[in-house]
Amino acid sequence: MVAIAGTCSSSLLFRTRELGENGASLVQFNGLRPVENKQMASTGSKPSGFVCSSGIFVSYVGIVECSGLTLMGSFRAPKRRTIRAVASPTVSAPKREKDPKKRIVITGMGLVSVFGNDIDTFYDRLLEGESGISIIDRFDASTFSVRFAGQIRNFSSKGYIDGKNDRRLDDCWRYCLVAGRRALEDANLGPEILETMDRSKIGVLVGSGMGGLTAFSNGVESLIQKGYKKITPFFIPYSITNMGSALLAIDTGLMGPNYSISTACATANYCFYAAANHIRRGEAEVMVVGGTEAAVMATGVGGFIACRALSQRNGEPQKASRPWDKDRDGFVMGEGSGVLVMESLEHAMKRGATIVAEYLGGAITCDAHHMTDPRSDGLGVSSCISKSLEDAGVSPEEVNYVNAHATSTLAGDLAEVNAVKKVFKDTSEIKMNGTKARTLNPFTISHWISEILSQDRSAAQIESMIGHGLGAAGGLEAIATIKAITTGWLHPTINQYNLEPEVTIDTVPNVKKKHEVNVAISNSFGFGGHNSVVVFAPFTP
Repeated sequence: MVAIAGTCSSSLLFRTRELGENGASLVQFNGLRPVENKQMASTGSKPSGFVCSSGIFVSYVGIVECSGLTLMGSFRAPKRRTIRAVASPTVSAPKREKDPKKRIVITGMGLVSVFGNDIDTFYDRLLEGESGISIIDRFDASTFSVRFAGQIRNFSSKGYIDGKNDRRLDDCWRYCLVAGRRALEDANLGPEILETMDRSKIGVLVGSGMGGLTAFSNGVESLIQKGYKKITPFFIPYSITNMGSALLAIDTGLMGPNYSISTACATANYCFYAAANHIRRGEAEVMVVGGTEAAVMATGVGGFIACRALSQRNGEPQKASRPWDKDRDGFVMGEGSGVLVMESLEHAMKRGATIVAEYLGGAITCDAHHMTDPRSDGLGVSSCISKSLEDAGVSPEEVNYVNAHATSTLAGDLAEVNAVKKVFKDTSEIKMNGTKARTLNPFTISHWISEILSQDRSAAQIESMIGHGLGAAGGLEAIATIKAITTGWLHPTINQYNLEPEVTIDTVPNVKKKHEVNVAISNSFGFGGHNSVVVFAPFTP
């Protein structure tokens, strides 16, 4: 399986001022445990940072180790004009990127969703607060304890996939091919145009959390019922997670960087972050990037039921997803694909492309805490937000819109809110909504998994309307975030009837709101403790 799993370890350097003149003492923490002490010579400058709950002054000097790569940086830059959300005066950011070869713009978008394949229709239905959740009829779910999802109906790949391949392909890859091709069309990069370009500088990076799950399930079923000789030769190719990127490249002749990333529900944001870095390093001029997923089938639904992860509101499925609501009881599965065309500003300007928005930066971190349960202190999330702003050259004061992960978990929702509050000290002018439909009780899952292991001795939250798209979620939410920027309207977070008192940020409850977005962040977090944040803004030359 070709995938980047994102196994990470994280650490922070906590700086305290010494009483003497021997410089600052650096105490390195791995999680919450001190690892070693280091000495740094005094520079005579005042450290910048924030005060953590224990009262230690934390400097913005940090180390993040991810898959053997160590990054180190300092968050110092000129102050920016306060626009809306007021953060700690000690938080500052460097200047934004000015080099047109390294500035990243969005020139196309494509999707497949429960609301269809048209971008404007998708966002209009979000603005109306319409729920796409319904009773499952793709398979017989009558005996399942959960019988509803954000199931895509009447999907057509006509004009994008030939009939023979369309019948063979797993839905995960059908969604990917249609969303990817539509994104290229939206960017005015159709087949005729692509033939005139250097396609070795155009890459594809579309990830999936679960890959071709139907192809995999059918192969296993054939093995068990009929024997290995009856397994289709497409079993392995259509199951592995890299096949979306591969098929899209084969279909379009794109020969640049090509692979997939699989970090559960954070997948698409990881892809955006990696794709932008390929462009900034000069390895590509254009990247077709996003996420795809098709897990609304017996194995997928049954697996999440076994994890005790899904809402069981079978009597009122359209009200099942309740981000930040006290009565949330599990998430609602969804599916689809969301793909962006990311391009260097220089390349986009040369070819006269229509620029939709700008990608300013992003970050990825790891909680290093638990398979499903987020850190209660929100440290992994807050550090990810801070690092994304540093990468983007944005100060917290400039951000006034958060498209939240908001999976409706008892711990996760509040951990995300607390992390946002840590970074943005005054959130009175920030709007935060949720697009998902996920209402998971992580305590139930973590307690249950721990119990099994013991026995074995071995805010926008669009998901409230479309279901949790797993690996596709970040792609669909990025499109929703960009549409909020271009339209000036925020879609509501639906099914908010009994808001948690800790949620003091405007979550755009139940009704859309007019809001001029200055800088937006979109959060995605996945099982395994994978955190990702990407930063978008209106494009200004």
